[in-house]
Amino acid sequence: QVQLVESGGGLVQPGGSLRLSCAASGMIFSIYRMGWYRQAPGKQRELVASITSGGTTNYADSVKGRFTISRDNAKNMVYLQMNSLKPEDTAVYYCNARLPPTPETWGQGTQVTVSS
Repeated sequence: QVQLVESGGGLVQPGGSLRLSCAASGMIFSIYRMGWYRQAPGKQRELVASITSGGTTNYADSVKGRFTISRDNAKNMVYLQMNSLKPEDTAVYYCNARLPPTPETWGQGTQVTVSS
């Protein structure tokens, strides 16, 4: 059974940084496409960043140049380094694992709040 557990969220001031971590288990981690999504109150869940099994990354335009996704296949971990945070980055951030045609898996989410 695939499980994803996020950590690293919290309260940070505008311009600050946070690093989110996602620990994966119950899967052959290295072959999965991993992603970070976020959902702000009253808004739809949106893709923030993704990384394929081969290491190709993709970012939402709103976070390009500020966020970096990475993975450590030896540790079954995926990370999201978030710099220059803005109030509009406030959301619950979710880790996602995808390997079509199997069902995708979501973590429970971690709250990120950017406020002074």
